[in-house]
Amino acid sequence: MHILNNISLKPYNTFGIDAVAKHFTSVSTIQDLQKVLKLETYPNKLILGGGSNMLLTKDFNGLALHINLKGIKIISEDKNHAIVKAQAGENWHEFVQWCLKHDFGGLENLSLIPGNVGTTPIQNIGAYGVEIKDTFESCEAINLKTLQFENFSKEDCHFGYRNSTFKQENKGKYIITSVCFKLTKKNHNLHINYGTIATQLEENGIKTPTIQDISKAVITIRKSKLPNPKNIGNSGSFFKNPVISKSEFETLTKNFPDIPNYPVSEQEIKIPAGWLIEKSGFKGKQFGNYGVHKKQALVLVNYGGAQGLDILKLSQLIQKTVKRLFNISIEAEVNII
Repeated sequence: MHILNNISLKPYNTFGIDAVAKHFTSVSTIQDLQKVLKLETYPNKLILGGGSNMLLTKDFNGLALHINLKGIKIISEDKNHAIVKAQAGENWHEFVQWCLKHDFGGLENLSLIPGNVGTTPIQNIGAYGVEIKDTFESCEAINLKTLQFENFSKEDCHFGYRNSTFKQENKGKYIITSVCFKLTKKNHNLHINYGTIATQLEENGIKTPTIQDISKAVITIRKSKLPNPKNIGNSGSFFKNPVISKSEFETLTKNFPDIPNYPVSEQEIKIPAGWLIEKSGFKGKQFGNYGVHKKQALVLVNYGGAQGLDILKLSQLIQKTVKRLFNISIEAEVNII
């Protein structure tokens, strides 16, 4: 374990923002993590995982702590299910592919989502009709105040739409070190009716899809719509899809009869934020070296050399415009730092 000084965080955030950390270290063992957390010299810490869900708006005058814990293993299994434990620093997509190689189902719709395993419960990441909570068994986390390890069950996590206890009452109080998932070994519960998965499977000539087929379809769809962070800086979907009341929706349809919608309950409707942003005129709009992606209005992009503050101001302009035109508030999905 080495403490480095004045390190660029550009390689550690998918937006590719060139913010500088006054101090930096990467830990690959639990012992090193505990040692770092005990250091009283650096009270101000920034926890880094895969860097896919944050926007750096300034340099960090503290210790940036990169969680690089690795390892995947089967904890237990029976004829129907396997409990698989992954360390926080494992790349999420690579972990999904590991599960698929073992024919473990449940995560295939979440293929190609950027980031690491440890941050997935924080956000309750989701895509194409599936969320982490659907397969989440438990996670282990270190309490930053007591430095003791604690185990969180699904119920403890208080999962919601792109939300969890780690974004609410326990925000900034824990570092997740590993996550356990309960995955199917047979009779997989396939989700193919969300988005264009069924259409993609048909194009691939597949009538009876496997979980591997679904993963390949999702990867094809995501690649066609979303920019690769290695080529164009981005954090995936920047905004959450807003949920409005049924009465608000009925009022909206008077002026926007074609507005797409997804019922959440008898009284709530989810509206695609991407549609709202596109209708507000931002899709494909470029402001110098940053802007809104031409294929997906939910994705704000850094074409190279943009400042985090530039992208933040663009996101705020989008929010104000959507509010003015539709009277709907859209919330940022990424963490602003």
